[in-house]
Amino acid sequence: MTDDAPSAPDSGRFIETGKPAGKTQPHYSGHRDRLRAKFRENGAKALADYELLELILFRSIPRRDVKPLAKNLIAKFGSFSEVINAPVSELGRIKGMGESVITELKIVQAAAIASVSMKVGDKTVLGSWKQVLEYCRAAMAFEEREQFRILFLDKKNRLIRDEVQQIGTVDHTPVYPREVIKRALELSATAVILVHNHPSGDPYPSGADIEMTKTIIDISAPLGITVHDHIIIAREGHASMKGMQLI
Repeated sequence: MTDDAPSAPDSGRFIETGKPAGKTQPHYSGHRDRLRAKFRENGAKALADYELLELILFRSIPRRDVKPLAKNLIAKFGSFSEVINAPVSELGRIKGMGESVITELKIVQAAAIASVSMKVGDKTVLGSWKQVLEYCRAAMAFEEREQFRILFLDKKNRLIRDEVQQIGTVDHTPVYPREVIKRALELSATAVILVHNHPSGDPYPSGADIEMTKTIIDISAPLGITVHDHIIIAREGHASMKGMQLI
């Protein structure tokens, strides 16, 4: 072969390690595989909150290391639950949180609420009190405005309907006792559980809360409708007026 002869086509360049040259795997690729394997083998309980959040962020951010973002979200809001329940407006202020990422978190939130709701729907509500509280907390604890919710029950204390009757401001929701009773009669409910949230974080009932509840009890009793309880939901916990012997 002379120096002028054409060289053979390059079938693959090699670097000094003997491996084909080309794009290297990003440093987070192996981490994603390991974290998914950890979840499959041990379940969610084996993961820190930020790791569980990473698994969700993987879906909407496929080509970036999401661990810093996951840790930042936990540091900002406090826990996995608080992140997925955080208002869209607050999530949008976090660097790296685009529309698709926020939508993914809200899908997870909706799924969580639906899952807890199913546990309540087909059971005797008073016999599944823990699930009732879990459902109310999932649905209301992180709302920015007060909501007044009513669980309407039949004569066997099974859930007929769950309705948000009023949405108010950050510290007040207008409640009209006669409207509560009217709706109970429309649904043929024989009992109700009243629920509202305190965005301030303190679940202790106000004087107005107690007075309003007693008014509803006074109107409903002659009509054969029982008010089992009025529960106040907040980020730090909940308060039961019946448990506190306020009604």
